[in-house]
Amino acid sequence: MAITVVGSVAYDSVETPAGKYERQLAGAATYFSLAASYFTDVRVIAVVGEDFGHEQEAIFKAHKIDIQGIERAAGKTFFWQGSYMENLNEAKTHQTDLNVFAGFQPKIPDAYRDSEFLFLANIDPLLQRRVREAMPHVKLVAGDTMNYWIKDHRPALLEVLAGLDILLINDTETRMLAGKNNLVLAARQVLSLGPKTLVVKHGEYGATAFFAPDITKGDSATAIRAFRAPALPLDEVVDPTGAGDSFAGGFFGYLASQRDITPGAFRRAMFYGGVMGSFAVERFGTERLQHLDRKEIDSRFNLFRELTHLE
Repeated sequence: MAITVVGSVAYDSVETPAGKYERQLAGAATYFSLAASYFTDVRVIAVVGEDFGHEQEAIFKAHKIDIQGIERAAGKTFFWQGSYMENLNEAKTHQTDLNVFAGFQPKIPDAYRDSEFLFLANIDPLLQRRVREAMPHVKLVAGDTMNYWIKDHRPALLEVLAGLDILLINDTETRMLAGKNNLVLAARQVLSLGPKTLVVKHGEYGATAFFAPDITKGDSATAIRAFRAPALPLDEVVDPTGAGDSFAGGFFGYLASQRDITPGAFRRAMFYGGVMGSFAVERFGTERLQHLDRKEIDSRFNLFRELTHLE
């Protein structure tokens, strides 16, 4: 089943204790689509500038990612420069040039309209809502956001949340969105805003899925169910950029590859999200995601399973 993802395709320049790189292909939609492509068909809606060429196109095409939804505009591609020299869990931004992304108006190709899964990556919630409304028949829709949209564009974001099946954000964003410090109370508050499931990313500590009460199954209105997936301890983290987007790609890509979205499939998807996030941080930029195979992915999935098995 095909996933359509709308988000950013960008260039990043990043420095970490392991080294640095200049102007490599990046962006939320890029990390997501590469990670998801190992599980299912992926279609991308984004905008790039005149500096996006055949070399970058080839990366997507090598993974059979449909890029007819990537618009070419006059100007330069979105660019971000940052570093993780002080804390690998928090990027320090040095430069952000929105360039053509500043005027991004998503255009949905007719060939994408039969997509059964939709992922709204971290962009303006007004654009997220516009794409969601234009694709009302998708089977499952998930989305991401960040502190900027939560703080300064809350009314528009709340409209998006009301139409989501799954929201994927980190601990800090969850607490900010809910206005509560306790994560369980914060999760309950976020679920009351519309999403049926909240996936909270904990970085190097894994992720937790919180599920809205199901009255038809006898849940009380305040009941909250949760599932925790671990993170794989790594010898070295080279570049944390894109780890969360890679998690989302692995998670949603696996769900889209399943005939039925059962509780078991959802739990496995959480593990596959962690698998793809762990691969992403092993090299700079998208390098590691570009050069994987399904055997490596499933082998690491089994390592994740071993972390949680008592026998």
